[in-house]
Amino acid sequence: MLRFQDIDLDRMTDAVLAGEEISREEASAILNCPDERLGDLLAATRKIREAAFGRRVKICMLRNAQSGICPEDCGYCSQSKISKADIPVYKLQSVAQLAEGARIAVDSGARRYCTVCSMRGPAAPDIEHLGEACERIAAEFPNLELCLSIGLMERDQTDTLKRAGAGWINHNLNTSRRFYPKICTTHTYDDRLRTIENVRASGLSTCSGGIIGMGETDDDIIELAYSTRRLAIDSVPVNFLHPIKGTPLAGNRELTPEKCLKAACLFRFLNPRSEVRAAGGRELNLGDRQGDLFNAVNSIFVNGYLTTAGWDWARTRELIERAGFEPEIA
Repeated sequence: MLRFQDIDLDRMTDAVLAGEEISREEASAILNCPDERLGDLLAATRKIREAAFGRRVKICMLRNAQSGICPEDCGYCSQSKISKADIPVYKLQSVAQLAEGARIAVDSGARRYCTVCSMRGPAAPDIEHLGEACERIAAEFPNLELCLSIGLMERDQTDTLKRAGAGWINHNLNTSRRFYPKICTTHTYDDRLRTIENVRASGLSTCSGGIIGMGETDDDIIELAYSTRRLAIDSVPVNFLHPIKGTPLAGNRELTPEKCLKAACLFRFLNPRSEVRAAGGRELNLGDRQGDLFNAVNSIFVNGYLTTAGWDWARTRELIERAGFEPEIA
């Protein structure tokens, strides 16, 4: 087993910047970096991050547009059919409400606005409705990046949303192929891959990452990170499990701030030119070490994560600037 201490970190960093892929042994060494060497790993990761994104941090905001009525059984999710979490339940919000959400996002410093719907996948009326919302928002805010996260999708649906003005579709792989049946049985890993293929075929940008801390092994995290690289994902959200009372994973609290940072570094080493985003669970799992994330990520959410709270724009901006980075203002 290759130890982190035996890696020539400068050589590995330069190789990544030259377009080379790190080995599985090097990936494992990153995840198992001794805590006392984490500063060295973060500095090397920052070099890769800054080569593509400088010190800019993109602000993103989520809109929970349909809540609590998903027929899937994803064990981490408060909105799944097996969840007993105490959350709001409502059907798809109106076009006017979604447009108002975009205004709030812009006022909150966001460059990207992601509309998320609790569903297996959209029906034809949903696509028409969301397409109308995209057209209205794009007309009012032509520089706002529009992302949708609406479950499993067919090619004709992704084509329609592309024409309506959507730019990104989020559909997370969530974990490795091996571990996937442990967290969901109502659809497959391949179902998710097909949606990503449809997104790319329509000319939309791909947004797909995963959740760390669901009981997976280091090998599962490594496999997920390599999958995002192999698929050339444009935008890679890295979530850190926020256990929610009433879900099967409510008792999972295995993450440390250091483990989260090492995982973020791994995703950056394998995706040197993709956006890498710190997503759900960062406040809970990293606490005072959130600022260190910017050595790896170039994007972050404000104002919460669907059914869990998060830091607002003012507090997040202070975090970014205190860490020596700068918010990317539209």
